[in-house]
Amino acid sequence: MPYANATGVKLSYQIRGAGPPLVLLQGQANDHRWWDPVRADFGSSYTTITFDYRGTGHSDKPDEPYTTRGFASDVLAVLDELDVERAHIYGTSMGGRVAQWLAADHPDRVGALVLGCSSPGGAHGFERDDDVRRSLAQPDRAAAERALLELMYTPAWLATHPGPHRTVGDPSMPAYARRRHLAASAGHDSWDALPSITAPTLIVHGTDDVFNPAANAPLLAERIPDARLRMVEGARHAYFEEFREVASPLVLEFLAGSARAA
Repeated sequence: MPYANATGVKLSYQIRGAGPPLVLLQGQANDHRWWDPVRADFGSSYTTITFDYRGTGHSDKPDEPYTTRGFASDVLAVLDELDVERAHIYGTSMGGRVAQWLAADHPDRVGALVLGCSSPGGAHGFERDDDVRRSLAQPDRAAAERALLELMYTPAWLATHPGPHRTVGDPSMPAYARRRHLAASAGHDSWDALPSITAPTLIVHGTDDVFNPAANAPLLAERIPDARLRMVEGARHAYFEEFREVASPLVLEFLAGSARAA
């Protein structure tokens, strides 16, 4: 299993497909398997690169503060290990927050940028409401896990897709690493940096997402110069999986158009 080294932390990474490099960044407290249901959609056109965030999967799990900006530095360590000078970036959920820092801090390393079900965070972002928070914090673990699934997917989809679901957290994570991931995502605030993003940018979000409220999508689109906005009708947080027949072609069309315009 290949690893990159980020200031002494080993980061497990995975490569599949063929073509220009496309980095896929998953959500909070998840490893690269988040992308398993849809990764093949991109593999015929792109070399897809994933990695396990520190604290997840086969990467090291130091018990120290994590930040979304720090995760962006970890992405660079993987790209450097692979001698990739420039890559397209597709980040979903917390991965979108990580991708924002990549594009803002390292514009020379980012081709096109796709931000899925993401947020600027901080005082300007829209936070999930108290009912959602309570549903996830209830002491009945099975009920809390069911609540998370219903925030990710529609009831109709869940009725015909019993799982396993790759988007509800890496079960191998130690509790301290989960807390570190939660703090990293909660501490994200890219508002002041977003106008400096120069990469062609596509914002994608489900219209029915209350886990990361859909109102964050137009915020990002207005804040990032010339960003495009596409809302996936009826989709919840995991729009990219349940509505892959809509979402993946949207992203592929955008990436191809960005390459032609370059």
